[in-house]
Amino acid sequence: MSPGLRQLIAGKREGEPLSPVDQERGFKGWYASKNLPHCDTPGTQQYVSYRLADSMPVERHSEWEAFLELEDEQEKLRRMETYLDRGHGACPLRHPHVADLVQGSWWHHDGVKYRLLAWVVMPNHVHVLFETWHVPLGEILHSWKSYTAKEANKILGTHGTFWAEDYFDRFIRDQPHLQRVARYIENNPVKARLVRAPEEWIWSSARYRGEPGAVVPVLTHPTARRTPPPPG
Repeated sequence: MSPGLRQLIAGKREGEPLSPVDQERGFKGWYASKNLPHCDTPGTQQYVSYRLADSMPVERHSEWEAFLELEDEQEKLRRMETYLDRGHGACPLRHPHVADLVQGSWWHHDGVKYRLLAWVVMPNHVHVLFETWHVPLGEILHSWKSYTAKEANKILGTHGTFWAEDYFDRFIRDQPHLQRVARYIENNPVKARLVRAPEEWIWSSARYRGEPGAVVPVLTHPTARRTPPPPG
């Protein structure tokens, strides 16, 4: 961790301390991994990406490791996402039932544990933008990945590791940042040349908006809440 990032995290922890209740729930508050700050607190809007286990072939492992060594975080993410958009691996997320399963896993607790803002299921990776409420980021990710891995293997008749262990998260700084991230997520299928317009991709929040890319609440099912439920 660089001295500047260490100072930033120390200042954030002092200025925005995590309550004892939130600590007991498992929230980490402000922390850093390598050169990227993270904010795991209730009410934080998070941009998360995770990928399939075979999305990085063994013969290209050194290329992926080189991405992880980059100090410029934006360049690192740009190269990694460009790499994933090439569609390496078996890409079981192309299977409609598996893609439905993954999208449904996000919908299931929308309005209960978090609030969905944007999402997309790509052939070998996913992006999700959401606001955390009373459940820590790590717990939400574990729930999504463990359930879908088990059920996807049933659908496909396969065994073994489905998702890669890692995931990448970035907290949203402000409204313009939120809008840029939502646009990127919903335009990812267009960028990867899978469709011509964002709303054409079935497994994306773009299909549920009046204007593709606009940041508005996406009501994923009739009973979904759009405000946090009481803690408990």
